[in-house]
Amino acid sequence: MNDASEGPPTLLLVEDSDTQALRIRRMLEGHGFAVTRVASGEAALDTLDTRIPDLVVADYHLPGMNGGQMARQLRMSAATRMIPVLMLTEGGEPGLEREGLESGADAYVPKSAEPDLIVFRIRALLREGAGTGGGQRADASPLFRRARILIVGGEGARAGVVAGLAALMRNDGHDVTVIGSPGAMVRDDWFDPACAPDCVVVDLVSDRFDGIAFCQALDDLRQDVVVAGGGAPRILGLSGPGAARGFFPARAFEAGVDDIVADDIEPDVLALRIRALVRRKLLQDDVRRIELDRQAREIAVEAARAEAAAIASKASLAEALEQANAELADANRRLIETQGKLVQTAKMASLGELVAGIAHEINNPLAFILAHKDTVARLLARVIAEDEMAGDADGERHATLMKCRDRVGSMSLGLRRIQNLVLNLRKFSRLDEGLFQVIDVPEALETVLALLTQKFGNLIVVERDYRAPERLYCQSALLNQVMMNIISNAADAIHSMLDEAGQGGDATGPARGVIRIVTELRVSPATGEQCYVFIVTDNGPGIPAEVKERIFEPFFTTKPVGAGTGLGLAIAYSVVQAHHGTITIADAVQGAGGAKGGRGSVFTISVPWQPHFEAMAEPVRSVTEMPA
Repeated sequence: MNDASEGPPTLLLVEDSDTQALRIRRMLEGHGFAVTRVASGEAALDTLDTRIPDLVVADYHLPGMNGGQMARQLRMSAATRMIPVLMLTEGGEPGLEREGLESGADAYVPKSAEPDLIVFRIRALLREGAGTGGGQRADASPLFRRARILIVGGEGARAGVVAGLAALMRNDGHDVTVIGSPGAMVRDDWFDPACAPDCVVVDLVSDRFDGIAFCQALDDLRQDVVVAGGGAPRILGLSGPGAARGFFPARAFEAGVDDIVADDIEPDVLALRIRALVRRKLLQDDVRRIELDRQAREIAVEAARAEAAAIASKASLAEALEQANAELADANRRLIETQGKLVQTAKMASLGELVAGIAHEINNPLAFILAHKDTVARLLARVIAEDEMAGDADGERHATLMKCRDRVGSMSLGLRRIQNLVLNLRKFSRLDEGLFQVIDVPEALETVLALLTQKFGNLIVVERDYRAPERLYCQSALLNQVMMNIISNAADAIHSMLDEAGQGGDATGPARGVIRIVTELRVSPATGEQCYVFIVTDNGPGIPAEVKERIFEPFFTTKPVGAGTGLGLAIAYSVVQAHHGTITIADAVQGAGGAKGGRGSVFTISVPWQPHFEAMAEPVRSVTEMPA
C-alpha cells in the first residue's frame, strides 16, 4: 500500500459497463482514491504487467474471463497474489459469494450497497494489506533482507557490554534493537512477520532481571509462535567471563537457550556465533516459504484439475446429449421413412392382388374366346374350300367369307397380344416377391420391358447386353420393382427432354432416345467377392448435382405434381439394401448407345452373387404358360 507521502492509494477498477464504471469511479475518487479503469479481466492482467495497484475492485460478471477467474489468476503470480481484491456483483445471487471468495477474492459487496460501506470495506482491506509491498508476499521477506536482532539487557552495570555488542552487530549489517529489560518487549511483535526478531540476545548475568527465567518465558512464547505458523527466533545467552562452563550453562540450555557465549571472547568469534544462529533461522524461513509456495501451487493445480475435470464432464454430457438428440432424430427419420415404405408396400400388395385378380378374370373369357375363335376359323376355312370346289370362288359370297377369314386372323393377333399382356401382369404381380429364390434374369427383364412397351413407343430404343449368368438368387422385387422403377424413370426423363425440344410428338421418325441394359459379373474392391451387376444407362437430360444427394429420399420427386409419388427410387434403394448390395448414380460420359441428346444417367445396381444357390435349383418362372 502507498504511504500518504507517496500519493493516494491506487485502485484498479474492472467494470465492463460504462455507466456503472463512471458512477463507481466518481464515488471512489471523491473519497481520495486514484482510480484506473479497464473493461475486462484480460485488460486488467495486461495492466498489472506495468503497474501493481494497492487494491483491485472487480465486477464478478465480466465478458470473457469473469471476476472469479481473474482473481484466481492474480493468486497464481508471486508478484500479485497479495493484492487485495474486492468483488462486486449485481445482487445476492445464491452461491456466488462463496464461489468468488474461493477463487481468491478478499471481500464481496453488492453494487447496490451504500457508497460509504464500499469505501469502508476498501479501507479495511488496505489496512490489512499494509506493509505487503504493493502486492509482494506478506509471509516472506525480501531475498537479501537484514536480520532482525533483539538485545535484552541494556541497563545497569552491564550496559556498556550490551552497547558494545549492539555496535558489533550493527557493523555486521544486522538490524539491532536494544531494550533494557524484559518489560519493554512487545509480545505481539513476535507474531508479526514484518517485525518479529530472528535472534534474541539475552544478558544472562544482568543485575536487573533473572536471565534464566526470562529465557524460559521466551521459549514458551516461541512454542506459541511455531503453533501459530510463524518462524521461531533463536535465543543466544550472553554470560560473564568464564561462565560458559559448569552448572550455569546447563540451566540455561534447559531453559531453552540455543547457544551461550561469554562477553570476553574475541569480537569476530562472537559475530560468527550470532551469524550462524541467524543464518539457520533465515534458511528455515526460506524452506518454510518454499514449502508454503509449493503447497499453494499444488492446491492451485488440484483446483485447476478439478475445474478442468468439471468442464470436461460438462462437455462430455453436452456431447452425449447432442449424440442422443442426433440418434433420436435419425430414428425419427427412419421411422417416417419406414411408415412411407409400409404405406407404399401396402399399396403395392393391394395393387398386386388387384392385378392378379383382373388377370385371372380376363384369362377365363380370353381362353373361351380363343377356343371358339379357332372353331370359327376352321368352319370358315371349310366353307371357303367347299365354294372353291363348287366353282363359286368369284362370287360375292366368297368375297365376304374371305373378308371374314381375314378379320378372324386379325382378331387372333389381338387376342394373342391380350394373352401376352395378361401373362406379363400375372408375372409382375406375384405375391411371394419377398422370398429369396432363383430367378431367370433375362426372362424377368423381358417381362418388365414388355410392360413398359407402350411407354417406350417409337421414340425410345432399348438395347440389351446380358453378359452375366441367367440365374440369380434374389427377391422377385429386385427385378420387378427396382428395374421397373429405374427403367420407367429413364423413359420419363427422355420423353421430358424430347417434349422440351419439340420432338416428342413425332412418333413416325427415327428413335431419339436410347436405354441400354447391361448385366455382368464384377469383383467388389471392398470385399473381393463377386457381385451381380445391373447397369441401366440412358441419354436423357441427366440428374443435377444438387438433386443426386436426395434422389433416394422418400417422397422426393422432380416430376410435376400428380406425376409421381417420390417413393419409386426409395423403395428401390431399400430392396437393394435388403440384398446387402449397393445402388449408385452417375453421369453418362455421352448419350447411351452413342445417341446425341442429353448427358444421360447411369444407374448401377450391385448385389452379391451366390453361385451355389443358383446351381441348386431350376430358375423359377413367374407363372405357368396359359392354356390355349
